Amino acid sequence: MKCASCKTRRCRQGKDCTPREVRPEYIGDDLDMMKAASKIEANYYMEKTRLEELILFAKEMGYRKLGVAFCLGLENEAGILCQILEKDFLVESTCCKICGVDKDEYGLEKIREGRETTCNPIAQATMLNRAATELNIIVGLCMGHDIMFNKYSEAPVTTFIVKDRVLAHNPAGALYSGYYQRNRFGMGNK
Repeated sequence: MKCASCKTRRCRQGKDCTPREVRPEYIGDDLDMMKAASKIEANYYMEKTRLEELILFAKEMGYRKLGVAFCLGLENEAGILCQILEKDFLVESTCCKICGVDKDEYGLEKIREGRETTCNPIAQATMLNRAATELNIIVGLCMGHDIMFNKYSEAPVTTFIVKDRVLAHNPAGALYSGYYQRNRFGMGNK
């Protein structure tokens, strides 16, 4: 599939370009999630922030216990998010340096000399799994660590903040910047 380069977008009018066996059957929890997402989109399209949509979605799904897996570099943002969510939900949170494991233990590269604690996304997921969270929220986990957290989380995961230290946690900025397109990605004059 090359949907990103399609010019017709006939799928918007109901054309199915995929093999029949690819089409999923939404049932059970998956159907419930689709209904909740569709309800929010239909009722609040371009009216609610991502945070408001997150709260609406969790309520619509009947979730009572949420987990927040955050990077210490965004601990202030994680703290504010947890305070807001705690108005409606039980909230568990885990920081990235959980367990205090030295990078030397795994032979990991370091930013600087001396002791450096590694991020620990598997432990973050494990602790939220033990807390029986029903939805987990990522706040700025590093590239790769977010993927591992998703892999090990037993609850569904959404990302609230994507870490991008260069672009103020707005990775889409690289797609909107002519400078980045020309000078970093060699995409000509944009």
